Amino acid sequence: MTAIDLRSDTVTLPTERMRERMRTAELGDDSRDGDPTVRALEALAAERTGKEAAVFVPSGSMANLVALLAHTGRGGEVLLDAECHIARSEMGSVAGLASLFHRALPAERGALDLAALEEAISPGVTPNRLATALVTLETTHNAAGGAVLPLAHMEAITRIAHREGVPVHIDGARLFNAAVALGVGAERIAAHGDSVCFCISKGLSAPIGSLLCGSAAFIQRGRAFRRMVGGNLRQAGVVAAAGIVALEEMVERLAEDHARAKRLAQGLDAIDPSLVAASEVETNIVMVEVAASRRTATDWAHALAEHEVLAGPARRHRLRLVTHRHIGDAEVDRAIEAFGQVWRRFVN
Repeated sequence: MTAIDLRSDTVTLPTERMRERMRTAELGDDSRDGDPTVRALEALAAERTGKEAAVFVPSGSMANLVALLAHTGRGGEVLLDAECHIARSEMGSVAGLASLFHRALPAERGALDLAALEEAISPGVTPNRLATALVTLETTHNAAGGAVLPLAHMEAITRIAHREGVPVHIDGARLFNAAVALGVGAERIAAHGDSVCFCISKGLSAPIGSLLCGSAAFIQRGRAFRRMVGGNLRQAGVVAAAGIVALEEMVERLAEDHARAKRLAQGLDAIDPSLVAASEVETNIVMVEVAASRRTATDWAHALAEHEVLAGPARRHRLRLVTHRHIGDAEVDRAIEAFGQVWRRFVN
């Protein structure tokens, strides 16, 4: 029996159409004269996000790092929420590599507290505080279970930041999940940031890569910082070709992943309501709280693996489950059955 891998949507494999486009991609040296397939992907990414230009980078973490560097030039303070990916999962690059300080603001499911932002933002250096160099947002919000930031909230954040001359960066690793959930084009979300990045290697199923999008001048600076951090590639059209297919063919089907995440959450709720807040599942991530079982998330992950279900511990008593195109209704039903068996084993 094939294992049901719910650890992440990064486990998705390229489609046959992607493999064919990769095999026949027109190639060049992207860091010299330019790779034509990479350039085509970058143009498509810029079009889809409503920005002037885009740059292809190997990963979402690098996209965020390049954005931090290109916006700030190193130095100053970044305002963000403590649970965002930049703060939690990028190995301290905001300080260690970008030479920036960061200040965590209170947030509810990824949405920054507006009053706290008003209080914290500082357009210039004063005798007792740093200048604010950047405000960052994340949608969908990974640690908040795939929560989608409301457009009105993003507009309010940008209005406050721009009033003080501070740019806004959107970490949109799952930008198209957010767009599908809101029923809008990705450009409607991206409009509320001076820059936005997104991954093609998650639910969109391409094997590698992310795009950072913004103004032409910003992306020109971004290319310089991409080189600084080792992100220049050569015949990158081999993987960029899959990214083109991802944007052309894989966005609308994300709604299927969302529906299956909701179905999974409802099934877990039926086992015991303490396991999941089904009403909070907006996209393709389901957070499962296992504290009531008096076992850790690691215990649960080991037990579920015995039933051929792979799940990732997110905290001591929390599992993160992520649906993707390799998870169909049958896999959801099998996962629910496995959770039920482990629940009965641990609780009884």
